[in-house]
Amino acid sequence: MAKHVVVSLSGGMDSSTLLLRALSEYDTVTGISFDYGQKHRVELERAQSLIDYLADNGHKVNYRQIQLNGLVDLLDSALVEGGDDVPEGHYENDNMKETVVPNRNKMFSSITQAVALSIANKTEETCDIALGIHAGDHAIYPDCRQEFRDADDAAFREGNWDADRVGYFTPYLQTDKLGILKDGQKLVKELGIGFNDVYKRTNTSYKPYPSGNSDYKSASSVERIEAFIDLGVDDPVQYEDESGEVEYNVAKAYVKRLLSDHVAVKGDA
Repeated sequence: MAKHVVVSLSGGMDSSTLLLRALSEYDTVTGISFDYGQKHRVELERAQSLIDYLADNGHKVNYRQIQLNGLVDLLDSALVEGGDDVPEGHYENDNMKETVVPNRNKMFSSITQAVALSIANKTEETCDIALGIHAGDHAIYPDCRQEFRDADDAAFREGNWDADRVGYFTPYLQTDKLGILKDGQKLVKELGIGFNDVYKRTNTSYKPYPSGNSDYKSASSVERIEAFIDLGVDDPVQYEDESGEVEYNVAKAYVKRLLSDHVAVKGDA
């Protein structure tokens, strides 16, 4: 296995768990986040907060935030500033395709690959790139599927000398969010850190409030809360709605009703 890894760190639950997995398995870890003008830019603040927390607990990550926000008015997506409203509902709903950012993972992986190959060339050792893509993303985001990863990897190898020094680490590709959280429970114990301390420093909401608190009605939030419900653990992030901050139980009850209605609709189909 490679000694070095470059993690694409969004600041969300999945990539933050991936970062813990990388710290567990690699000698050196580099983390890269991207500012592309996303409405949920609070995820970058959470990523930095997690990096600082890990450093305070003896886990060093060489971390950078890369500015791509000059693209914001050129990208057609509900997720970027100036785009349409982020849709609400379940992740399987067709309107969730509005949250696709054109070629997002290709942009991110290209930069991550460049950094990984540079590390490999400098150290003369292999270096992996780590991506937090998971099975729950496959229906809506084609750039999270294995077919895309294989094609992207092939293009990288065609376009670079010594590209065989770079590998892929995608441990959650066939795992859902519940499986990712379960892995997180194991990893925090292994690394000697707190579960709530980690996950309160993540953002999954595509519609965060100006306060930085998460909504609980957009699909990304629904999927996250569903995973915490299935795990039987309270989500440590602060949720909010039009009335102000709400207790987690309010968000959980909303998601349970939504999931129940979604199952009923599927049953009638």
